[in-house]
Amino acid sequence: MATNEPEHEHRDEEEAGANEDEDTGAQVAPIVRLEEVAVTTGEEDEDAVLDLKSKLYRFDKDANQWKERGAGTVKLLKHKNTGKIRLVMRQSKTLKICANHLVKSGMTVQEHVGNEKSCVWHARDFADGELKDELFCIRFASIENCKTFMQKFKEVAESEEEKEESKDASDAAGLLEKLTVEEKKTEEKTEEKPVEKVKSEVEETKKSEVEKSGEEKKPEETGPST
Repeated sequence: MATNEPEHEHRDEEEAGANEDEDTGAQVAPIVRLEEVAVTTGEEDEDAVLDLKSKLYRFDKDANQWKERGAGTVKLLKHKNTGKIRLVMRQSKTLKICANHLVKSGMTVQEHVGNEKSCVWHARDFADGELKDELFCIRFASIENCKTFMQKFKEVAESEEEKEESKDASDAAGLLEKLTVEEKKTEEKTEEKPVEKVKSEVEETKKSEVEKSGEEKKPEETGPST
């Protein structure tokens, strides 16, 4: 004979569970109130022109081997005012800086031998709080990401080179213009000198004639003594 006892027991358990989860309306104030703190990263005045996940290595000259710097996100950041672009990479968990340097004119990046997902470059890095010459190697999850990074890196370096050439040309043009102005002023002074000399000679002649005329009149005014 069938019995309904298991169903009743199951229903009782559900009702008991529902009662346990029922909201009593009581409010518990937190023991410690945490206030929001503004966190600055130093990137507030910069815009990201590249943002890719990767793993970074640096070459240890003493040990003669590659050592991992960390896994995270590599960024190329352009400053809103100066227009300069720097490479910054932070570890994903700790946000510790792995690399931090400007991308300058003359810098090159090339594919790492035997690995199409990796590339290498030299830089004067400031990640440890002081400038150091570093050889970096970065590895991406795909060949496409590696090519994207290399292409953007090269574009920035070439752009910086063009800026330097333009500045040099502008400085040279300014120097030539300054020299031209100075030469013109020198010529004008040279042309003015004869006129001033003539005026000076005329004034000296007049002064001499006046003095001579005065000397001639002195005997007539004095007359012979008795």
